Amino acid sequence: MDIAAEGISSTNLDHYGLVAATCQDLDLSEKINRLLGPKNSQRVVSAGTSVVAMILNGLGFTNRRLYLTPQFFENKPVSRLLGEAIEASSLTDHTLGQTLDEIAAYGSSKLFGEVAFDVALEQDLLSNRCHLDTTSLSVQGEYANSTGGSAPHLTYGHSKDHRPDLKQVVLSLTVNGPANLPLWMETLDGNSSDKANFHDTIHKVQAFQSQIAVTEPFKWVADSALYSKDRLLAKNDYLWLSRVPETLKEAKTLVSLPKDELSWTPRGKGYQTARHTSNYGEVRQRWLLVYSEQAYQREAKTLYRRLDKQETQLEKAHRQLSKQVFSCREDAMAALKPLIKQYGYFELTPTVETIEQYLEKGRPAAGVKKAVVGYQLTVKVCRNEVIIEQARNRKGRFILATNDLDERRCPDEQMLQEYKEQQGVERGFRFLKDPWFMVDSVFLKSPKRIEALMMVMTLCLLIYNVAQYRLREQLSSKRETLPNQLNKPVQNPTLRWIFQVMEGISIVQLPTGMVRDGVGRQWVTNLTAVRLKIIRLFGDTACGMYGLIPENSGSSL
Repeated sequence: MDIAAEGISSTNLDHYGLVAATCQDLDLSEKINRLLGPKNSQRVVSAGTSVVAMILNGLGFTNRRLYLTPQFFENKPVSRLLGEAIEASSLTDHTLGQTLDEIAAYGSSKLFGEVAFDVALEQDLLSNRCHLDTTSLSVQGEYANSTGGSAPHLTYGHSKDHRPDLKQVVLSLTVNGPANLPLWMETLDGNSSDKANFHDTIHKVQAFQSQIAVTEPFKWVADSALYSKDRLLAKNDYLWLSRVPETLKEAKTLVSLPKDELSWTPRGKGYQTARHTSNYGEVRQRWLLVYSEQAYQREAKTLYRRLDKQETQLEKAHRQLSKQVFSCREDAMAALKPLIKQYGYFELTPTVETIEQYLEKGRPAAGVKKAVVGYQLTVKVCRNEVIIEQARNRKGRFILATNDLDERRCPDEQMLQEYKEQQGVERGFRFLKDPWFMVDSVFLKSPKRIEALMMVMTLCLLIYNVAQYRLREQLSSKRETLPNQLNKPVQNPTLRWIFQVMEGISIVQLPTGMVRDGVGRQWVTNLTAVRLKIIRLFGDTACGMYGLIPENSGSSL
């Protein structure tokens, strides 16, 4: 029997209710509207709502460009998600572009910092340690007049995403706390250097802290670009933890020492550490030589593969060289010098032999001796085990340095743990550069809008990390679990996986004529037991998004 479905429609709610609920619980739209100013009376969509719409697009993992946001919302319950009586057609590129212009005019970094610090303080996610790093993002377009003003200069530079053919912008990110909350973001020139960027960012954040009355100083953790005599050590006016560049003579010597000449302390999971005191740059500091067995095995294999390859190349070069005839011994030895320089892991022992011939044709007369007509070079090749041993000693090792001399406050094992937490900011970059995220490269009309879009992208990371952290905290406190990709119960699922679990939830809209006995016109469908559990773990606002009656938990993300 055919059933007439005229007038019945459906929209995809999926995981977007969780994202919108998190934005509401954090008052994200209201925070942005308060900072950017009241909405124009003729404006349908406020700046804060526009930003939330872009975040929903970004965390949709559909790889839709910004100008396709109206298309993205065509099959979504817009009013339910955004909390206003607006339609997908209201989210035009003009509306979103106007919001980006307002963000740029206010100051992208300033706006993000004020919002992020508010969230961190309200949610009790602020710690005394910040992790700092940068990455590059490619931009599509010429941007010939991108210089001048406060906007970043879009140009060619060292491409961390391996696209040297495209101009780029550099994104600086500061991450803080147990949720890896992005606390500060800044867009920088495409050819800027981390050695300068890191110190400039730290001073900007310190100045911003004083403006918003956050007085507790941060300890700054970064890679070796932070460590410099002329910047970091010249002032030394804040606590820091950094990797030491192995280009320093003292560092080269330390990492090359034989293992039995060092006093190692096991740290678990294949790590060992050895203490060292340095006064480099006339600043007293603690150095910690770290050895990782996993890194050693990986790097040692790479070293021996390189040695095998170089040995094959050297043998070929040697055979070609042995066929050449030189006019003197000096020329023969000079031809060998490039090989000695290029293949430092090998010992090349040369022998120069003379080539003798009779100068006249025919049978030589009695007593006539051969004359020297040239010189040939033969080389004995063997591996330089002393140099190789020194190289092998360096594998799996790196040096950490800090000016925190209080070993009770920061013992050696904590130095290692704090540096390993640097992975939090690196995971943030992987998230932002995921090809299924909002963009894998950027195409906008102006550098200022690109700068504002970087701010919105980083807000996506903020919402994602806060939601994931709170979900895991709820699971831990309630002693609950959720199934992972292998259907095994875990307490630390990734939010990306949770989003996939929520795929398929729809809202069915019934026409007025089909409503009977007071039953609502909208039905949320495909709510399985696991999906219901996830929604309730997200709290009351999420329950409202999915049409559920909140439990007596009182907790929300």
